[in-house]
Amino acid sequence: MNAALSPTEVPAAIPRVTLAQLVDQLGPRTITAIGPADAAMAVTGTEFLDIADEIADAAGTLLLAPSTASLSTARLAAVAAAAADAGAAGLVLKCSPDRVAAIAAIAESTGLAMLRVADRISWRLLDAQLTHLLGESDATLSTPQDRGAEPLFAVANELAEHFGGSVAIEDLSRNILAYSSVPGQLIDELRTHGILARRVPASPYNDDQYRTVLRSDDPIKYPRLGDEEPRVAYAIRAGAVPLGTIWAIDASGDGPVTEEQAERMRRASALAGAHLLDDLRAHATSQRPREDRLRTLLTGIDLTGTEFAELGIPEEPGAALLAFDVPHASPTAVAQLRSTVIRHLVLHRPDTVAVAHRGRVYALFAAGGADEAVRAARPLVPLLDRLVGAGTLIAVVGPVHRSGAVAGARELADRLLEAAADDPESGAGRVVTTSSVRPRLVIERVAELFADADELRDPALEALSADPSTSRVAETLLVWLECFGNVAQTADRLGVHQNTVRHRLRRAEEERGIRLDRPDRRLAAWLQLRAAGVVHA
Repeated sequence: MNAALSPTEVPAAIPRVTLAQLVDQLGPRTITAIGPADAAMAVTGTEFLDIADEIADAAGTLLLAPSTASLSTARLAAVAAAAADAGAAGLVLKCSPDRVAAIAAIAESTGLAMLRVADRISWRLLDAQLTHLLGESDATLSTPQDRGAEPLFAVANELAEHFGGSVAIEDLSRNILAYSSVPGQLIDELRTHGILARRVPASPYNDDQYRTVLRSDDPIKYPRLGDEEPRVAYAIRAGAVPLGTIWAIDASGDGPVTEEQAERMRRASALAGAHLLDDLRAHATSQRPREDRLRTLLTGIDLTGTEFAELGIPEEPGAALLAFDVPHASPTAVAQLRSTVIRHLVLHRPDTVAVAHRGRVYALFAAGGADEAVRAARPLVPLLDRLVGAGTLIAVVGPVHRSGAVAGARELADRLLEAAADDPESGAGRVVTTSSVRPRLVIERVAELFADADELRDPALEALSADPSTSRVAETLLVWLECFGNVAQTADRLGVHQNTVRHRLRRAEEERGIRLDRPDRRLAAWLQLRAAGVVHA
């Protein structure tokens, strides 16, 4: 089990839920106990189990194990024993009927409750049902549901009475925050499934539709598509900042949006936006001290040395810094970028803190190495492309072990982003590390050295590269050095005759006095030419 994935804990105000209560409320068509089980065991949360990882502290956690079907009985018994030792409330799995007896024996020997899920129940739907029963409601993210979503449900019901169809209010992550329950409302299978899972079902049309809705100033009408009823959608905003969307099934059919429908959507959006904004402010109030600490770390000004402790990040193994950059991003896009980053990183890195700073977003979380941070960053790339904008770059730096090192890490992250953006053909990829752009960093640092120290620069080479009449000679000299003095390869790369190469090299030596008879001279010449910006077109 990935140690970074801590179980979602039930708030203290919510009564304890026992294993027997969960099984009873889900019903035998969804889940059944195999073998003996401690009916009074309190379940405090759920977590998906990765059988390849070690199981850490899982006290009271119900472990969902989608990948156990291929395990041998002996291996499954070992996993169950480890889960029992970690204090898990139970292990949830799918199995064929012929394995039930063996799994019952495992439950008997380990003392761990083994729960079998019906094949027709998807893991995502099961997790959503368990979350609802446990009262978690995405507590880690402090979503609007935590503070009472009754106003949103009222908005949805009022809108549904006008449209005659089911209404859903969603956040930017496509979680369904509230939905209508008006008797006789038109509803389709897609909306029903979304309400059950409290999340919009996947569809190949989703990305384009959401992008269009969030960018439009007017309600958008989507006609009937297969089994999906026609819908009217509108963005929820606070000023220019998008907060979510409203989707109303239109029982009147595929006709255009009427003025009254548009006005009601705008009114509902304003009410929903006020509620979501209040929640964001409440969440921001609790997060602001952490964000202030990160801003202090990023600037390196007025450090106290206790910032890591205040953020809950241990100095060992240290922290990783991620820097996010969206090309030509507007302030709205940067705000949405930060919101998306924190919402999704905190699912796997609960100690994450993120801020927008000078047009970029920076996130800090505990990590023992760059590889660990890269693994956390990679899944964000397609998500950010979809929600924020194409071409987002992520720089990964770390680990850093003390407060005073974060500002330097931020400067390095900025350099990584700039190096990757300036040289898109470098192969650095979308998640940029020091190793992926190190040659570029070396050249940049050498250029700084040459700029600050006249004695390091050869005046003859400087004149050669600066004079437009000898730019071809400088280019030829650079390529010849890169080809290790091979005239034939140089001519081939430049697309000229070999004699042309020889002639240009003689000009460099005879007219400028440039001597390249020793390896150290050749290295120094190549570095100076690269630092001066001489390139082969």
